[in-house]
Amino acid sequence: MDDRRPRLTPAIADVRRAVREALEARGLDQGSLVLVALSGGPDSLALAAATAFEAPRAGLRAGAVVVDHGLQADSDAVAARAAAQASALGLDPVLVTRVEVAAGPASVTGGPEAAARTARYAALDRALADTGARAVLLGHTLDDQAETVLLGLARGAGAASLGGMEPVSASGTRLRPLLGIRREATVAFCADSGLEPWHDPHNLDPSFTRVRVRQVVLPLLERELGPGIAEALARTAEQLREDDDALDHMTEEVAEDLAEHVDAGISLPVAALAANPPALRHRLIRLAVASEFGVHLTRERTLEVARLVTDWHGQGPIDLPGATAERVGDRIEFCARNDGAGGRGSTAD
Repeated sequence: MDDRRPRLTPAIADVRRAVREALEARGLDQGSLVLVALSGGPDSLALAAATAFEAPRAGLRAGAVVVDHGLQADSDAVAARAAAQASALGLDPVLVTRVEVAAGPASVTGGPEAAARTARYAALDRALADTGARAVLLGHTLDDQAETVLLGLARGAGAASLGGMEPVSASGTRLRPLLGIRREATVAFCADSGLEPWHDPHNLDPSFTRVRVRQVVLPLLERELGPGIAEALARTAEQLREDDDALDHMTEEVAEDLAEHVDAGISLPVAALAANPPALRHRLIRLAVASEFGVHLTRERTLEVARLVTDWHGQGPIDLPGATAERVGDRIEFCARNDGAGGRGSTAD
């Protein structure tokens, strides 16, 4: 790395500003430690450099955690290089942790991408606990957000998935300062700062769905529909998150008034479910099952339960994962199964 202080280019200014605003919004106590999740790629390296600059000015300490997924022959060397870059930037402490990525059928694990993500987030949570850090900063960009929304559309996912990644997790421990920054800006940041990022060969492998979205689908949409598609998808995600949060809050308030406990379960009144619009009715059903049994219903199963309200013709109990739903008088009762059966599906929308 060039020891000379880089000039303040637009890319450097934009990334630093995004980090500064994220740290200020989090409202951390003076002296708190934050970590940067660093892979060595352009996004996380730009984030690390910007955090190393901004954190001390905010009265915070900044370190880094490098997760070695062990998926490539030279992964340990890549991790060591990223750790050295973090130290050169002045980040301290710098942790390197190797994880085992679970193997299994794509239908079970969600594929290698999902398995790697699960292992990585578990490692980041351990790093937070081990160091006492208050938050970990992740290098997801606006482009990543746009790709996430398109993948959600392809799956037919609900609003929670189409809302993409949150700038701040519900726990407040994961921050994504760069969701408003294009990937090209992080590449420019590194070039302007004299930093040499690592380029993950997996990001060029078309066997990964996200890579095909990045290399083929988004460029096609840009060519056919005009520029600004990524920004439009990111705006859509933000609006959907706002709507989803509002509906979640409303559902919880309504559920407090409607839900009653019954033997081995919970119940909701038919009349109130019928009086509410489908969006709220379906959320009430999902919330009842999730809160009582820890099960996230698919849309298909949710609609099946809703027909006990909207299309009632004497049908019997509906089997759910770990529970049953049954119309009993003027209420829908959700009760734990006592036959040891696990139901027929528990994936979320």
